[in-house]
Amino acid sequence: MKKILYTFINIIMFGTVLRAQTTTFPRNGVQDERPNTYAFVNATIVSDANTVLEGATLVIKGSVIEAVGKNITLPAGTQVIDLKGKRIYPSLVEAYSSYGMPELKREGRSFRGDPQFESKKQGAYNWNQAVLPEVNAATIYTGNPTAADELRKAGFGAAITHVQDGIVRGTSALVALIDGRDQEALLKTNVSANYSLSKGSSTQDYPNSLMGSVALLRQTYLDADWYKKSKNHTEYNISLESFNNSQSVPQVFEVSDKLGILRANKIGKEFGVNYIIKGGGDEYQRLDEVKAAGVSLIIPLNFPTTPDVEDPFDAGVVSLSDMKHWEMAPANPAILAKAGVSFAITTSNVRSKSDFWANLRKAVEYGLDEKVALAALTSVPAQFNKVDNLVGSLKPGMLANFLITSDNLFKESNVIYENWVKGKRYVVNNMNITDMRATYDLSLAGKSGLKLNVTGKVDKPEFQIQVSDSVKVSPKVTRTGDLLTLSFKLDAKKDKGDTRISAYYDGKNIKGDGFDAAGTPVKFDAIFKEAFKEAVAKADTTKKPVPTIGKIVYPFNGYGAETKPKAETLLIKNATVWTNEKDGILKNTDVLLKDGKIAQVGKNLSATGAKVVDGTGKHLTNGIFDEHSHIGLLSVNEGSQSVTAEVRMEDVVNSEDVNIYRQLAGGVTSSQLLHGSANCIGGQSAIVKLKWGEAPEVMKIQNADGYIKFALGENVKQANWGDRARIRFPQTRMGVEQIMMDAFLRAKEYDKAWAEYNKAANKATLTPPRRDLELDALSEILNKKRFITCHSYVQSEINMLLKVADSLGFKVNTFTHILEGYKVADKMKAHGASGSTFADWWAYKMEVKEAIPFNAALMTKVGINTSINSDDAEMARRLNQEAAKTVMYGGLTEEEAWKLVTLNPAKMMHLDNRLGSIKAGKDADVVLWNENPLSVYAKPEKTIIEGAVYFDIEKDKELRANIAAERNRLIQKMLNSKASGAPTARPEMRKPRLFVCNSLGGLTEEEGETRAFGTLQLQDNCDK
Repeated sequence: MKKILYTFINIIMFGTVLRAQTTTFPRNGVQDERPNTYAFVNATIVSDANTVLEGATLVIKGSVIEAVGKNITLPAGTQVIDLKGKRIYPSLVEAYSSYGMPELKREGRSFRGDPQFESKKQGAYNWNQAVLPEVNAATIYTGNPTAADELRKAGFGAAITHVQDGIVRGTSALVALIDGRDQEALLKTNVSANYSLSKGSSTQDYPNSLMGSVALLRQTYLDADWYKKSKNHTEYNISLESFNNSQSVPQVFEVSDKLGILRANKIGKEFGVNYIIKGGGDEYQRLDEVKAAGVSLIIPLNFPTTPDVEDPFDAGVVSLSDMKHWEMAPANPAILAKAGVSFAITTSNVRSKSDFWANLRKAVEYGLDEKVALAALTSVPAQFNKVDNLVGSLKPGMLANFLITSDNLFKESNVIYENWVKGKRYVVNNMNITDMRATYDLSLAGKSGLKLNVTGKVDKPEFQIQVSDSVKVSPKVTRTGDLLTLSFKLDAKKDKGDTRISAYYDGKNIKGDGFDAAGTPVKFDAIFKEAFKEAVAKADTTKKPVPTIGKIVYPFNGYGAETKPKAETLLIKNATVWTNEKDGILKNTDVLLKDGKIAQVGKNLSATGAKVVDGTGKHLTNGIFDEHSHIGLLSVNEGSQSVTAEVRMEDVVNSEDVNIYRQLAGGVTSSQLLHGSANCIGGQSAIVKLKWGEAPEVMKIQNADGYIKFALGENVKQANWGDRARIRFPQTRMGVEQIMMDAFLRAKEYDKAWAEYNKAANKATLTPPRRDLELDALSEILNKKRFITCHSYVQSEINMLLKVADSLGFKVNTFTHILEGYKVADKMKAHGASGSTFADWWAYKMEVKEAIPFNAALMTKVGINTSINSDDAEMARRLNQEAAKTVMYGGLTEEEAWKLVTLNPAKMMHLDNRLGSIKAGKDADVVLWNENPLSVYAKPEKTIIEGAVYFDIEKDKELRANIAAERNRLIQKMLNSKASGAPTARPEMRKPRLFVCNSLGGLTEEEGETRAFGTLQLQDNCDK
């Protein structure tokens, strides 16, 4: 009996194969020997996002489209396939992938040193392993059948791929997602040049910060330009040559978030490059700036999983910004489209291709127009990369890359039947599957009166054996074409095992053989009785409303606002005004703020249209200026080298840092955001106003002088940091002096070289000196265009730097910390240096054991311009109280004490012509306090920058109530989402970083994660 059964199955299987071989289609992905011109007729053809042809024909020959349209005359020998009731779409184009690229080896380089990746030419590579412009995706592409199959099933027919490793990542290739020879899949080489700010698998220390990555990329542009202009190459440089050669193709830059877009666009503007920017999915949070940048985007659909907030503790660790992003992320594509931002969509950053389609349909549900969505997956990525003559739409002469679907591509019920790539057919779901749904009279092992009901969907039928009116059995069924394998128990109590059946559907009946639980052969005969009647759902013609979401606020957290603060005409009446001018403290005085400036100071002022603020019983001061801060930054130290003058804090300003708002609540309006103290010569400062809600570039104080951080002492020599840190020069305080000397001697030589080149009569025949960002900054110091803030503690080292500066002809603008400043105040005054110190911090390490709380007062009395700074996110909120301590420790007057945190730091920053006092013509940066600002009970009621109110104590109360209400609303929405069956994830607590001078590492470009860069670990200890 078994032999007869197996013969029966083999005949059926052979017949199935035979039919497949004689069909008009080629076998899956394989072109056969017969004529290969096919006409797909009677289809709804969506040739591009804006063109739909009903009852049309698509003709392909080999790998190319011959014709698209109606009334097409078919060539002789054309094989015709009727697709009535079905649709044809262009196969999707993956805009950003690493498909077919070798697996990255994080423990070392993946490309250099491997003969198959190296250039055939003799020459040098770039000095930094993260700069890899010579990597050509086309030369290292290897097909991956498993990955290709996954992409094809998701509807993709081609992918733009490159090695996603390093800062300069080389060129991409366009590949067809076909099985077979790699060269056949390769459609176009050198499609785009690719960049990021993540150094990837490089084993070198540099860069170990985000700002270091920016500097390295900027330097690479300069090096490549210099190399191109060089008259005589003494050495062929493979990397720089490749970099220059790749500038003519589209330039693609990967970032992780919305601030990364602004950062990349700034680099692009500097070097005249219009990047296509692959974003992180939160672009809507800086919509105005993204739109103003005019960039084209590649966006992922990486919508967050619903946080599981059932446990109140778990709910408490989810930030409001994360909650809001969970709700609003699906609307990102629709918001961008409505704003007119051009974008392509990628599967990158999405967990799986099934998630991709679910998220894409969710984006449509949240308002994304289907035409825009289709274009973003077809024509737009093709146009971005200048391959729209090959893929992205269905036009004569283009590749035969198309999908056959059951319905609208974006409907959840739609089925992708086939994906044709370069004219090769790949079956995703059987388009011609037989419909066996019906009611059958079933005879089994001589038992009659049974029924077999087959319901469900054509491609996913559901089986049920009806034994009696009350007993129904659902068998386990495996279907392969028209072959069925069933297993079941007719009587759950009596049957000791399953009855197993192998059956075949002959187009009407289902017949087969098998064995019952005892091993006795049985026959299975299901005879057609009644056709399946599918319930016809009433067409829903009503358009579903777009889900309601919260408001975009700037910045995107609880203390953000729907509109950014704007300058007003404000008349503050009858306040006690601390002018910081010769007029001193004026009682019952009015101040008029207009057009962002202080317009008038006096009594009984009036102004038409001004908003009046009652200052009776209150004190009005100018805003506090924190000379030494590390808030609002994504990284603080580029600690890989002793001299990193090329890095800039302005490249890593984090305008979303809540400490900006908190410090506004403490009366701070301006800050110098400094590099840390890991290096003898650190990076360039960012001088900012705390314009909460604005983007980083708007926060910068325009036309401010440039500053740079130097450091002395324990942090820079790193000799006590353990064995891993004992590899960098200097390791002694003596070595610090040598580093300073060497750096400025090199800068002098650099200056000299440029001076000789600029005055040369035959300049056109000469190669200019190589621009060096590090030496540019040091040269600016020598030429009094950039000024030094130096981390310092002990008198011996302060003396050393003063002597080095005097011998090499530069000035130290400010010694910061300088807790032994009282010992060398006379020398500082002679040199012209300022001192920025703490009020009463001491005894926290050996370098500060001789600090005294009288330091600020003593330096002031000697005649040194002295300030008190925070170097701490928390202390900056109470700098008014730190200043007040000098009244007790040193006997300064209240006015002298107040100047320590206002006018004096403004003088240090050369901004006292605009800031630091209340005087007509100066910036309207003022604070209204509830009482004397030097009191421990003083609170700012309004903090105003350039006439715009950035903090209001009454508005703050409203914000706190709104935050609680918004959190509760979103928590309830998350609970409802979980109850409806949405997948959830338990929240993880993320502790925000508070940077100090010797914090190493920071936030990377990789999902904003806090981690170590390179081999250096994050440090949380302070150096106060």
